[in-house]
Amino acid sequence: MSDVLELAGVSLVRGGKTLLDEIDWQVNEGERWVVMGPNGAGKTTLLQLAGARLHPTRGVVGILDEVMGAVDVFDLRPRIGLASAALAAQVPDHETVLNVVVTASYGVTGRWREQYERLDERRAFRLLDAWGMSRFMNRPFGSLSEGERKRVQIARALMADPELLLLDEPAAGLDLAGREDLVQRLTEFARDPEAPAMVLVTHHLEEVPPGFTHALLLRDGVVVATGPIGDVLTEENLSAAFDIALKVSEENGRYSAVARA
Repeated sequence: MSDVLELAGVSLVRGGKTLLDEIDWQVNEGERWVVMGPNGAGKTTLLQLAGARLHPTRGVVGILDEVMGAVDVFDLRPRIGLASAALAAQVPDHETVLNVVVTASYGVTGRWREQYERLDERRAFRLLDAWGMSRFMNRPFGSLSEGERKRVQIARALMADPELLLLDEPAAGLDLAGREDLVQRLTEFARDPEAPAMVLVTHHLEEVPPGFTHALLLRDGVVVATGPIGDVLTEENLSAAFDIALKVSEENGRYSAVARA
């Protein structure tokens, strides 16, 4: 199996509904994946499987040389960086930005009585600085704008030096300036050879950062297309995934789409 992530014949059924159906997917070291599809396609569910937050109904999920069902997920999860709206909702509004990041060392979302090394706090500060948030380190998390929260979440996801980074709609809710700032930062990060393997979920082509190498398209829990990004993000594949005739354009690694007249 892949040493990063591999799903073989994976299905997930909840309440009699099939959320994912016979998914085969492999992520290798150094790859940067975007997962796309319409609302309800199963993107977030797929990311929860990749993050060891869900177990499959059928099939095999291999994560970082471990197999789900044969490993303690609480030992596995610290090796996976995750940024999502669901995780952000667990962070107390009064928690300082620095603490939001540093608490990832213990896998908690609020600082209590645990003790952190000075080294941990310095690493948290460096990560905040890399994502343009160091000047907010003493601000309450709840006082931040949506774009600022997104960047703090990514810094937090990187705190434990993960081997796999999962980003669930990191640009959701951002205005144009906020989106472009985040895309630029993700582009620079994706091009860093020291960065971990990455999976980014979105349903907007404009949010795909240049430098991402592969794509997976989902519709109704089924894979429409998967492979190198240029082979997947085509008019034919995207039109099939979103069930609308689309005109797709690409310039300098940035994609966009509009409905055909």
